This record gives sequence, C-alpha cells and structure tokens, in this order.
Amino acid sequence: MTEPQRNNVPLGILLMVGSTIVFALQDGISRHLAGAYNTWMVVMIRYWFFAAFVIFLAARSRGGLRAATRTEQPLLQIFRGLLLAGEVCVAIYGFTVLGLIQSQAVFICYPLLVAALSGPVLGEKVGWRRWVAIGIGLVGVMIILQPGVGVFNPAAIIPLISALMFALYGLLTRYVARRDTAATSFFWTGVAGAVMMTAIGIWFWQPMIGTDWIWMSILCVTGVLGHWLLIKCYEVAEAGAVQPFAYFHLIWASILGMTVFGEVLRDNILIGAALIIGAGLFTLWRERVKG
Repeated sequence: MTEPQRNNVPLGILLMVGSTIVFALQDGISRHLAGAYNTWMVVMIRYWFFAAFVIFLAARSRGGLRAATRTEQPLLQIFRGLLLAGEVCVAIYGFTVLGLIQSQAVFICYPLLVAALSGPVLGEKVGWRRWVAIGIGLVGVMIILQPGVGVFNPAAIIPLISALMFALYGLLTRYVARRDTAATSFFWTGVAGAVMMTAIGIWFWQPMIGTDWIWMSILCVTGVLGHWLLIKCYEVAEAGAVQPFAYFHLIWASILGMTVFGEVLRDNILIGAALIIGAGLFTLWRERVKG
C-alpha cells in the first residue's frame, strides 16, 4: 500500500461513518430479535457467522490458519474473546430493557474508561488534563442515569457495565498487541467467543419464524460488513484522525430508537451525551498531542 493510501483521511472518515451506520442497524436488529427470543441464542448465531468470517480471513492471510492461531499468550487471548462475547450479551440485553438511545448514550463513555484504566492495566501515565476530562465525562453519565431523581432503576447501570467490559477488552487488545499480530487477536476474538456462546446458547434454543431468520441473516451480514469497514478504515487512515467520527454511532442509534421503537430523546440524555462526547474528543486530542 502506498503512503497516500495509508493516510487517506477523507476515505478513512467515510469508512468510519459507514461502519457506524452499519453497527447502528445491527443494534436495532439485535434489539428486535432479543425482544422476541433469548439473548443467548441471538448472540450465539451471530457469533457462528463471525467465527466463520475470521477463520476465512485467517485462511487467506499470509501463513494461513497456523500463523493466525500462533500466540504466546493463549489464555489472555481466550479471555479477551470471552469478555467481548459477554459484553455483546450485556449490551443487547440493555437495548431490550432501556432502549437504544439511553444505552448508547451511556456506552459512549468507554473511551474515557479506557483512559482511566490505561494506568493500572498498561502502566501508562494519565495526566491531570485527561483526569479532568474523565471526571466531566462521568458527570455526563450521572446526568443520563439520574441516580438522585425519584426511584433509581438499577437496570440503568447495564450500559455502564457494558462500557466497562468493552474498555477492558480494548486495553487487553492493546496489551496482547505487544506480542501478537492483529490477525491473531482477531482470530481468537471470533473463535473463543463462538465457543463460549455455543456452550451457553445451545441450551436456550427457540424456534424462529421465517421473517426473523431473514433479520438474523441481515444481523450476521452487517456484523461482518461493519468489521470489514473498520479494518479498511484503519488501513487507509490513522486511528487518531478517524476515531472521533465513531460518535456518529449515537446519532444513528438515536434516529432508529425514535423512528422505529418510539423512544424519546430526553433533555438529560442530550446534556449528558454532549458532556461525554466533548470529554471523549478532548481525551483523543490529548492522546494525539502526546503521540
């Protein structure tokens, strides 16, 4: 790949925004299916297709499956895969309980959690400016959750748990990247998650009507398409230049939530999400400055 292709920021932004559209559609379909069927089964079928995708990519890559599976830290790679699969289950359950808008508005705080945990997990230094941004972002989360207004709904912390799990997954991904290739990490993510979800989800199998099998097929295809768009995005442009556009995910999810599921975009969610996004963008900017 030539240098202009590797740092083609406009194309990278286009691919990132495209991936957010696809992932938002995936969230909406997941909410629909998990509202009618068991979450374990929905995620299991989704992971079957995901595992087939990563195995296909590994087989076509240099060195084939043998190179993709080779790792000096198998337990950590397996744990990463299990953690992500668990996070997907928690996130989808949150969609069914809280809706897309509130779930995604809280979940977008995960970059701040990554920054906060990068010290104890990776030994990285977090300066006072980023700690201030993390604090502001968490204030935004509290505004969305409204723990002091009326009777607090414990289910409101579900997307926060999902964000914490995803942040830890991201940090572990950076940690294993010190010794393993991206292809190896991607392979173990899909395969380990598929094994875990099959071991659990097969016990919760439910008959699915024909139209929902169509939605399930679309869910599987969008999952692969979303990951393909992300892979291409990071191939053509630097991560720091395109990462801020990942926040478009919240916009598309909110549109879906309001138009398809009749959700309401309340003032506290707007204010809280604005604080979280602002703090997240500042954190990304500080990382670029330090880099």
